[in-house]
Amino acid sequence: MAAPNLFLVYVTDIERATTFYRDLFEIEPVMLTPRYVPFEVAPGVLFALWNGRSDRVTSELPRAFEVGLMMSRSEAAVDDIYATWAAKGVTVVEEPRDDVFGRTFVIADPDGNLIRVSPAD
Repeated sequence: MAAPNLFLVYVTDIERATTFYRDLFEIEPVMLTPRYVPFEVAPGVLFALWNGRSDRVTSELPRAFEVGLMMSRSEAAVDDIYATWAAKGVTVVEEPRDDVFGRTFVIADPDGNLIRVSPAD
């Protein structure tokens, strides 16, 4: 069976977004192009930035998805990554809190795309 292996995030400024995600996740892109920058997040799985549709992406556009980062089940792991990212000056959308699935928080990238940290299922 085929499974999704490419996840695109639309951005308006590819260089700014590349710097943001490189610094946030502390990983290097697989390659750099003027409109497409992929990061390999697992063998054969890419998380990529794309500004080929930058004419349709604005910070006012509501986001209907979240990029997710699942941490170990400990609350401390979620709080630790929050502290690390907050020190980098990220835009916090939701501060750490407990939800039905555990400790979580949400930040936004420079284009308003949401990034949720939560415990692993």
